[in-house]
Amino acid sequence: MSGNPESLRRKIASAGELQGVVRTMKALAASSIGQYEKSVRALAEYYRTVESGLGACFRASEPGTAIPEKAGRMETGPISAIVFGSDQGLVGRFNETVADHAVASLASLRGDLRIWAVGERVHALLADAGLPPAGLFAVPNSVQAIIPLISHVQIESESYRGRRDDARVYVFHNRPRSQGLYEPVTQRLLPLDASWQRGLSQVPWPGAVRPQIIGTGLEPLPALIREYLFISLFRACAESLASENASRLSAMERADKNIGELLDGLNADFHRLRQAGIDEELFDVIAGFEALVRPS
Repeated sequence: MSGNPESLRRKIASAGELQGVVRTMKALAASSIGQYEKSVRALAEYYRTVESGLGACFRASEPGTAIPEKAGRMETGPISAIVFGSDQGLVGRFNETVADHAVASLASLRGDLRIWAVGERVHALLADAGLPPAGLFAVPNSVQAIIPLISHVQIESESYRGRRDDARVYVFHNRPRSQGLYEPVTQRLLPLDASWQRGLSQVPWPGAVRPQIIGTGLEPLPALIREYLFISLFRACAESLASENASRLSAMERADKNIGELLDGLNADFHRLRQAGIDEELFDVIAGFEALVRPS
């Protein structure tokens, strides 16, 4: 037991206010997770649709003609890396996890590297690791705000790599797992090499009747590839946001538990201190009464 009743009252009031803020943030994180997880599920269906369309185009074209392989381009081309993190704190090791993963993955690559960071926190971590990003984008605060962000990222990345077919584009982000956990993942978006083409050509068509492709199969290919790149970045951002809010919810739950335990201790000290004061006053009253009734 330490302090006095007045100081304990102030501590209890401050802890109660902080617990209210934490619970508000918990509610916001829980409500945000729902919209991002729903977006990820919807994107998974659309992603499979785009993949099916690309596979149909590749099967309709002559083998090896859609995206020819060029020797050596994987070793010399410029590298664009997009790393998704967070602007705000209170997310545990969310930013450290994806930043460490990106630094370790990029260390094994050769070529002129340029990084774009989504989120101030991960931007600072990358700079501290010796990989200062060339650009910084604010983290979107809703599903609707993801589209403008991805458009800006694509413009920056395309202006850097130009029309070089040996350019490499990597995306690093956290992907949600079960029970509020997440894991860092890497996705290589470019170049679209022959192995990628063969993999998509093996994707089975979902229906019994295969589609008929107009012309040689290459006419709709550019539009499908643009959609493939856009949806890949969109999904990476949505998964990162879902992971961020899951991490924040977990951090706020731990903080709420710790504050609750602190409040229990402060309230117990306060009640013991009050009881000690009451006992002391009673002893004084009893001692005074005994002094008055004691015969002289």
